[in-house]
Amino acid sequence: MVSKNNDFGFSEKILTWYTTHGRKHLPWQQQKTRYSVWVSEIMLQQTQVATVIPYFERFMAKFPTVCDLANAAQDDVLHLWTGLGYYARARNLHKAAQKVRDEHSSKFPSSFDAVLALPGIGRSTAAAILSLADNQAYVIMDGNVKRVLSRYFAIEGWPGQAKIEAQLWTLAESLKPRARFDDYTQAMMDMGATLCTRSKPSCDSCPVTSHCLANAQGRQSELPHKKPKKALPVKAVRMLIPFCKGSVFLQKRPSTGIWGGLWGFIETSHEDSKQRIRHLSGQASATIRELEGFRHTFSHFHLDISPILIEMNEPRLEINESEHAWFSIHEESQIGLATPTVKIFKQLKARY
Repeated sequence: MVSKNNDFGFSEKILTWYTTHGRKHLPWQQQKTRYSVWVSEIMLQQTQVATVIPYFERFMAKFPTVCDLANAAQDDVLHLWTGLGYYARARNLHKAAQKVRDEHSSKFPSSFDAVLALPGIGRSTAAAILSLADNQAYVIMDGNVKRVLSRYFAIEGWPGQAKIEAQLWTLAESLKPRARFDDYTQAMMDMGATLCTRSKPSCDSCPVTSHCLANAQGRQSELPHKKPKKALPVKAVRMLIPFCKGSVFLQKRPSTGIWGGLWGFIETSHEDSKQRIRHLSGQASATIRELEGFRHTFSHFHLDISPILIEMNEPRLEINESEHAWFSIHEESQIGLATPTVKIFKQLKARY
């Protein structure tokens, strides 16, 4: 099968298609460096291009070099990441920049092993950085490439399974071109993003459709096989919102775990919420209101959120600015906020 596809000239046809139809005007494709490609690749993990573009542009304007990023405060980095989700990406990006500063003299490394050793970078991301920025001879294995290859070779099984992914890596290596590795990497991503899409792929416009086994078998909608579904568990939390004269009391979350390093509201269970509310209110008069609840879904569970407003006459809570502080709901603060926190801010702005 591999020999047949090599004889067919898969990579040459992909490159010919890319020359005419590929994307060449994305922000991270202009004046490419290993640093700018790295930032874009991390942002593009689990996130669509259209969503990433404004975040990338703001991020690069704020941190134009890896040293600028390394020297920044974590709050500044997370603030620019607010809304992108998967915040471990931002924390690892910051840690990796500091490692580049401290161990590579602020120059993003050019060897595969050194790039792979940076926090938050796996095999495919390291390959993407070096092929796109330096035209090094590496192939990648992101979601788009997995979909293209799974259909082209009619691979049975979920591509996220280790055995199937290893098979796809072998096939990807067998199709690697002799040159233009940067264009080929981008072309494979573009194929998955614009032609070989999850639903309704444009097979008539595909440059390799004549040898695609999924197309020959009429199985484009079936392949690649989806991840076996599991019912997501549901958790519940009450978010307590001390509020006084247009400001809310936020606390900084631990640096690891869900929303690590971000600022958010006090969280408690339904059972403990009454005691916590009494403690926060103290002897001062406070009006307690329940705001509109909502569900926030993570990849591995649903979280049902009940926001409880504790409206105070005086901001009586003591603060330690490194761990908790009062923030105005009407002024943009240079801190990282999780999506549910932003959603609650919007509810408060509509009320006050």
